[in-house]
Amino acid sequence: MRVKERTALLLGPLLATTIPLFCYEWLRSAHTADVSIHSPSGHFYIVSIIAALATLFAVAVGITGYRLRNIKIEFLALAYLSLAELFILHGLSTPGLLIHASTLPGIASQLSILLAVGWLCLSAAPTDLPLVRWLARRRRFLMPVWGSVLALICVLAFLMPDAVESLHINQHPYKWVAAALTCAGCLWTMFHYRQSYLAAGFPVQRAIVYSTGLLIASQYIMITGEAWMLSWWLYHVLVLASMVIMLNGLARQYFSQGSFSTSLKVLFKSDPRAWLEACITPSVRALIMATEVRDAYTAGHNMRVALYALRLAEEMGRSSEELRAIAQGGVVHDVGKIKVPDAVLNKPGKLSPEERNMIERHPVWGYDMCKRLGFFADELSIIRSHHEKWDGTGYPDRLAGERIPVLARITAVADVYDALTSSRSYRNAMSHEDAMAIILEGNGTHFDPACVEAWTRLASSDSRFLLETAASDRTLRLVPNDAERTSIVS
Repeated sequence: MRVKERTALLLGPLLATTIPLFCYEWLRSAHTADVSIHSPSGHFYIVSIIAALATLFAVAVGITGYRLRNIKIEFLALAYLSLAELFILHGLSTPGLLIHASTLPGIASQLSILLAVGWLCLSAAPTDLPLVRWLARRRRFLMPVWGSVLALICVLAFLMPDAVESLHINQHPYKWVAAALTCAGCLWTMFHYRQSYLAAGFPVQRAIVYSTGLLIASQYIMITGEAWMLSWWLYHVLVLASMVIMLNGLARQYFSQGSFSTSLKVLFKSDPRAWLEACITPSVRALIMATEVRDAYTAGHNMRVALYALRLAEEMGRSSEELRAIAQGGVVHDVGKIKVPDAVLNKPGKLSPEERNMIERHPVWGYDMCKRLGFFADELSIIRSHHEKWDGTGYPDRLAGERIPVLARITAVADVYDALTSSRSYRNAMSHEDAMAIILEGNGTHFDPACVEAWTRLASSDSRFLLETAASDRTLRLVPNDAERTSIVS
């Protein structure tokens, strides 16, 4: 990424955070401009409507993250669901409207930002972090359980506002402690998403940097502002803007199928092969193209390996979730090759020991890259372990037997078959029969015997699928347009 873009991503969020604060301080100092707008009913309707809409959007994003198998998107949904639900409580507890004046509105607004930032921090963490892995294994229940628990807490707080006052989170010195934690979490999140954006350049990463910066400005105004003044209303606008920016980033990255409704429909395709072909997100597309631009001989290889592996996994009776993991992990299994120098990657002759060692590092590089992009453990296991061998002589971790993740064992057969039946810089493509002979020769040494047995059955019962997929180089290759090619090269 160019120096100009790096500078823009530093100055842009800084200005987005500081300009609202300058406006706020100017309003506070200009007494004639900072007028009082005491409108409890207006506050109630504005806050409640915004929060209700944000809740619906958060649920939709959560479902999208679940279907895309991306825990970071699910954490983002939980962040804004937390903010939205507590903002509903903030609106309902408007002083003098439905209940008597209390500290509940201030407590609700402070907690909304604090909890949202907590989930944002988790979304920025690598997916192999123990806490993230633990939550990912329970992701089916995250949205309904968290949303229900938070809703119950909000109801109880609304019914018993006096009991909530014991939290003191909006009073000295606790509000400053909460504000410090919130700002520290925001800065940590911004730093990690900025680093991720500089490495991958995905729209949602950039959006989160800006969105989180607005939360910092909101937090400052929240604890220093005087209720009902024009300057105080500004933080409500900033919270809304934060949501809009994040949702825009999500839409640009994950809804690439034309219309919003069409994009949602492809997420719910039951056939993993149709899902693979119809729902490659821009982020995954960028990774595939970046790999294939570097290595022209692997054009279409990623997609073919994913399709072979999907069909083999179906033959072995793997679950639908595992099929989706193979689809997602299979198409980016070689993404670590982005870091291998061209001279090594496309060398026609024999590799030196140093060059071989560099090639053998690409699964680890791909793993490190994808764990920061929200890939789950199953997908990561494919990326890291598809070059392991049944007898323990593979790389990068020298795993053997059933210590090799099963989805990686399946992908290994598909990867080798496609490599053998495709032309490379150092040899021509082999025939189907010659490739099958090599796979059978590796039974019990290179490959899991159960995978080889299933692959042999597949080759016998559905040889047409193998031949058609092997011949599909042009139709399966993702060709970048000029803008995408420029982004990849930079």
